Amino acid sequence: MKSFHKSAITFSKIQSCKFHHFKFSDHRKFSGQFSASQSHRTIPLDPKEIALQVSNCANLNQLRQLFARVIRTHFLQFYPDSFHYNNISRIYTRLNSPTEALHVYIAMCRAGVPPDNFTLPIVLKAAGQNLNRIFAEQVHGVSIKYGLENDMYCESGLISVYSKAGLFDSARKVFVNSTDRKLGSWNAIIGGLSQGGRSKEAIYMFQSMMRDGFRPDDVTMVSVTSACGSLGDFNLALQLHKCVFQAKSPERSDLLMMNSVIDMYGKCGRMDLACKSFVAMEDKNVSSWTSMIVGYATHGHFKNALEFFREMVESGVRPNHVTFVGVLTACVHGGMVQEGRYYFETMRIGYGIKPVLPHYGCMVDLLGRAGLMEEAKVMVEEMPMRANVVIWGCLMGACEKYGDVKTGEWVAKHLIEMEPENDGVYVALSNIYASHGLWEEVERLRGVMKENKLAKIPAYSLP
Repeated sequence: MKSFHKSAITFSKIQSCKFHHFKFSDHRKFSGQFSASQSHRTIPLDPKEIALQVSNCANLNQLRQLFARVIRTHFLQFYPDSFHYNNISRIYTRLNSPTEALHVYIAMCRAGVPPDNFTLPIVLKAAGQNLNRIFAEQVHGVSIKYGLENDMYCESGLISVYSKAGLFDSARKVFVNSTDRKLGSWNAIIGGLSQGGRSKEAIYMFQSMMRDGFRPDDVTMVSVTSACGSLGDFNLALQLHKCVFQAKSPERSDLLMMNSVIDMYGKCGRMDLACKSFVAMEDKNVSSWTSMIVGYATHGHFKNALEFFREMVESGVRPNHVTFVGVLTACVHGGMVQEGRYYFETMRIGYGIKPVLPHYGCMVDLLGRAGLMEEAKVMVEEMPMRANVVIWGCLMGACEKYGDVKTGEWVAKHLIEMEPENDGVYVALSNIYASHGLWEEVERLRGVMKENKLAKIPAYSLP
């Protein structure tokens, strides 16, 4: 805890003048407007009306205009209450503008308004959205300074933000040092570990929580079923499904929880149980359908995946970009080139969804497996973003399969630039040369590998 107390000391020094490690170009502009407006005295606005208007803001433009009015009329000088700062920060966070939310908090500190138990959870959520590790540590110091570190919302917020920033040791320290641990803290540590790829630790924490007598809720079960899916542990999945039934509440929707169950069974390879859970659901959303489509596609059941997609569209549910990753993956496994082209254009033109790297990756893989090397090459060249190692690897596998020397050399050049120490590129290119009897080139590559001390490790071996 020494580092945390140090944060408190650091913050007390900073609070009066500046926050380190934070970009303040926008905040300085805001501060200038704030100071300049103080020369005019205006009639104060109704605080209840302003609070309601802030809460009802549906987009950032509305909130920014209202905030400008708040500054212009000196509203926060007339009503220097943490509630109004909290309210504005909260809506900025809700509208996915964490930097502006943090600017409001900094203005609050500079105005000498102390934080309350609602302030810091909002600020921590904003810090978690933009992964501002330094700011999170400073806010932790503030929580200690004002005696709020054991507030259950502040505590769970600290655990969450540290986990999102990859600081699992710090998250664990906050959790372990809790004097009055609530379910929210357990959910934060389990969720943080699960989302951070530490699935076994998440399961262990869940078991510890159960031993301590806590009853899981839907938030707990979403995190722990996700961790189970990552492990592919079917026996554990069956046990967790029982816990899901116990965690159901008539007062809350179980949609997220049941979607996570479908995803869990899908990742465990039991699409029969995933389908059974799907059919039993009263309400379904895009994630429900997408989990089924992705699950079927991942395990090679391309006909089932495309049939579910057809039913999804007919039921009036609009697919999202993840849905189309599943659909295109199904086309890859089915070798369905024409269908893949159709769905790619449907996504782009019919639904206005801008293709991202996974969509292009599926199309390159689909075209490469079909031997359409030139079309695959054109797609890679015309992508609006740089191809990653996975896409180049798919194309390299296709070149090896069809013995395409020219394209193989082109792909190898890019792969070597990205991963110069990976010998898989040399092995694949050597195989392509060997298939054409180009033994001099094979020997040349072996010489390069020997010179660079590259071990012969198989790579980019595609099914």
